[in-house]
Amino acid sequence: MSSRSIPIRIPFNRPPHFEGISSILTRAVEHGHTSSGGPFTKECEAFLGALLGVPTLLTTSCTHSLEMAALLLDTGPGDEIIVPSFTFVSTANAFALRGARIRFVDCDTFGNISLDHLEHVLGPATRAVIPVHYAGNSCDMDRLLTLCRGRGLRVVEDAAQTIGSKFRGRPLGTLGDLGCLSFHETKNISSGEGGALLVGNGDLLRRSLHLRDKGTNRQEFSLGMAEKYSWIDLGSSWALSDLNAAYLVSQLARMDTIMDRRKLLWLRYAEALQAPVTKIGGRILESPPHNTPNYHLFAVVWPSGAVRDRFIRHMAGRGILTPFHYVALHSSPYGSRFGSDPQEFPQTDRLSNGLVRLPLFFNLTLPDQDDVIDSVISFVKAP
Repeated sequence: MSSRSIPIRIPFNRPPHFEGISSILTRAVEHGHTSSGGPFTKECEAFLGALLGVPTLLTTSCTHSLEMAALLLDTGPGDEIIVPSFTFVSTANAFALRGARIRFVDCDTFGNISLDHLEHVLGPATRAVIPVHYAGNSCDMDRLLTLCRGRGLRVVEDAAQTIGSKFRGRPLGTLGDLGCLSFHETKNISSGEGGALLVGNGDLLRRSLHLRDKGTNRQEFSLGMAEKYSWIDLGSSWALSDLNAAYLVSQLARMDTIMDRRKLLWLRYAEALQAPVTKIGGRILESPPHNTPNYHLFAVVWPSGAVRDRFIRHMAGRGILTPFHYVALHSSPYGSRFGSDPQEFPQTDRLSNGLVRLPLFFNLTLPDQDDVIDSVISFVKAP
């Protein structure tokens, strides 16, 4: 029997599910305000603002938060935006859409932007740096901010995976000018599809509100702060519906429970797999000491793409989904248009070729996790 004919028993991800979610969604419908700006939106933004310490605007996705950031920085042709090659396409797309030239840089062994490579490529055309906090971890943000502030550069944190993570005690996503969170169903905390813009630079807050609301001053008008409601800037419809916010409220209320469960599962994987994975030249992707992790994902880096692909087939043959992450942007069909030297990305290529993720989600049962662990060990023992 081929692995293709074996149904997936243990998926890579399922969004957290709790009793009572249906009643919260019913309340949202019965309230009568299901579009953006309703009571659940306000509750989420207040919760996140208090948790993170910066103004937080719910958006329809992290991708849209990044696109808002590109507009807020007045990105345009001739601007160079530095982005790690080891990231999802949205990080680069948001700025390429505004006509910017994307300059890719390598990552470090943790999957975060390489500060040595960054320092080497900073130049007069550089406008902004977009660090991506892979797996809920980060580079040395103090060093990155020093490099950027000394040159007058903007910093936008792609913090899609970082809800609950910290750098030296400070929430990731709040250290730069702007931060972008994801509440996609694959993230620790989910609204189904959604995100948030974290406004670390207060000078950008008012315009952030305009851009999110189709370029209008509708919110100021509704609060009696403006005499007319009009189109005053570029923008789009980037505000999250109150139905999505209601779903998000149900998870934010249980955030500690979700994080504790993910930590338990992550540590069980690490304890059981450290020795067997190392035995055949692989390694577990861990957190730098300066980070307080949120246990967003559990990844193994195999010594080659051939081993990684064989592992994925082995696990699929047991009904377990273990996807890789990512195709490096510098080598992608569109990313290659920016003319990067392939020799500049040794660590990115190692991760892009060798990294694979194991199932890790709130409702993963311990027996199913044991099945995943046993399947990994059987792969290591296979001839």
